[in-house]
Amino acid sequence: MAVLDFEKKLQDIQEHIEVAKIKGDNHAVETLEKELKREVEKTFKNLTPYQKLLLARHPDRPHAIDIIERIMDEKYELHGDREFRDDEAIICFIGKIGDEKCVVIGEEKGRNTKEKIKRNFGMPHPEGYRKALRVAKLAEKFDLPILFLVDTPGAFPGIGAEERGQSEAIARNLLELSRLKVPTVSVVIGEGGSGGALAIGVADKLAMLKYSVFSVISPEGCAAILWGDNSKVEIATKALKISAEELKELGLIDDIIDEPLMGAHRDYDLTAENIKNYFLKQIEELKNISKDELLQKRFEKYLNYGEYKE
Repeated sequence: MAVLDFEKKLQDIQEHIEVAKIKGDNHAVETLEKELKREVEKTFKNLTPYQKLLLARHPDRPHAIDIIERIMDEKYELHGDREFRDDEAIICFIGKIGDEKCVVIGEEKGRNTKEKIKRNFGMPHPEGYRKALRVAKLAEKFDLPILFLVDTPGAFPGIGAEERGQSEAIARNLLELSRLKVPTVSVVIGEGGSGGALAIGVADKLAMLKYSVFSVISPEGCAAILWGDNSKVEIATKALKISAEELKELGLIDDIIDEPLMGAHRDYDLTAENIKNYFLKQIEELKNISKDELLQKRFEKYLNYGEYKE
């Protein structure tokens, strides 16, 4: 498992514990385990926004497919936008979560080099967003609730994507998803980058995993534009207010979903279970609302974005 810079002290203590176990020094093991516990609590209860960004980008962090495999039963994958091609940066499944028949649409980065290239590193083309919209409309047709899993550095900015209407595809999704007549829940599970995240982020309930991030631009892009200096990334991260706690305080997300203290990559099953339970709870509440009231509440929610008081 990859070790982040701020975790190296924890790794050192863990290595000392393993050595003590080999030597059979139980007293040293007990002492070191207490020290490790204190250090873990100290480190992870005082994370900076930049450290949370590193956790959101952790190479071992669970991806959409990892979550889907753990929470969906009787699932069947749906492909293609029926216009150009199948964009594998977007994955769509129909099936069941618990006893709830539903559709899950997620952004997938891929794990190894071959997968990352296949998935375009989680950066969808316009056909990916059109695929997501096609499946969302299919869910609406059969009155199925939708779970969106957001995890992308952003929409793909290549020439071909622009030629095929990248900005229009994102804008179309913002419009169409805002008026779907079925309950929708969107969860940022890793990195929610700009319009690439917003294109599947419009929902009745928008939540974030504890160490995920959601931003209008990457901290690197912000640092380059404002200061022309990539060394200012940490300052940019703090200024952007991209953490779940900050966005919840600003009223831009509805809820924060807990994950293991040391990050979702430490326990895929627990993280997936937390997302499953959150989805089922929200859908149970949303299904008790009439279609007209559901749409009205969704419109009011997004119309209130940007409201502020002196």
